[in-house]
Amino acid sequence: MDWDKLRIFHAVADAGSLTHAGDLLHLSQSAVSRQVRALEESLDTTLFHRHARGLILTEQGELLFDATRAMMKRLNTATARIRDSEDEVFGELRVTTTIGFGTLWLAPRLAKLYEKYPDLKIDLMLEERVLDLPMREADVAIRMKEPSQADLIRKRLMSVHIALFASPAYLAQRGIPKTVEDLADHRLICQNVNSAQVSAASYLVQELMANDIQSMLHVNNYFGVLQGVIHNLGIGILPDYLTFDFPNLVRVLPEVESVEVPVYLAYPEELRHSQRIAAFRDFVQEEIFSYRKNLKEHKIT
Repeated sequence: MDWDKLRIFHAVADAGSLTHAGDLLHLSQSAVSRQVRALEESLDTTLFHRHARGLILTEQGELLFDATRAMMKRLNTATARIRDSEDEVFGELRVTTTIGFGTLWLAPRLAKLYEKYPDLKIDLMLEERVLDLPMREADVAIRMKEPSQADLIRKRLMSVHIALFASPAYLAQRGIPKTVEDLADHRLICQNVNSAQVSAASYLVQELMANDIQSMLHVNNYFGVLQGVIHNLGIGILPDYLTFDFPNLVRVLPEVESVEVPVYLAYPEELRHSQRIAAFRDFVQEEIFSYRKNLKEHKIT
């Protein structure tokens, strides 16, 4: 299959117009149209429905567009890796982590990374599913457990615990629980025990629910749990890395917490010399060092 025709098809499908694609490719509309028709003839199929308002992909066109989109992404990634040098950090970096850690800890700190490396393009993929790094679903991961694959470089970043937090306003209105049994008189905000989350959090939720808690609010990620807490809806089960960035949160029943949850950074062995990976790794480590230092000083004062 002719690559030039595929490249032109991809541009047309992405732009939805022969004219717009031609402008991007610096080709005339007629030249773009000829290439698309030639591709359709070679495949013996129709790739676009042609309307006065533009072009709409057919079912066959959608299949081909999915393929060319994946090809373009891999080519862009490969190009950026080839251009990696000791002095420059640029190009796409695909980072995966959990919704909670990504939204509540990592994303708010990325401004510092962009200040240092303005040409870096980060694709932040937040989901509880563990993406396959060796199969290149992502370049680097921050995970709430040690990666199991043998062909990954991994570094332990820190440890967290899952604990109970509430807002001052909620506690002023409903009172501060003195024992775990007192939680029966409060609303508990947490993830459902069957939702995707670290096992330590799920076990803690199950233990607390054994106390005949009548009012519950289930949210499928920690960002939502936090929103419920800061809006005075109840006592939330949240990771303790929030304590510095959200100093108004009050730790409830400090003796109640999950077992230690390790946080690891991991990336494929083949990316050992990637400058983008090195830049991101060093940035995360520096931020964690600063976080620990500030948290320690906060506790002392």
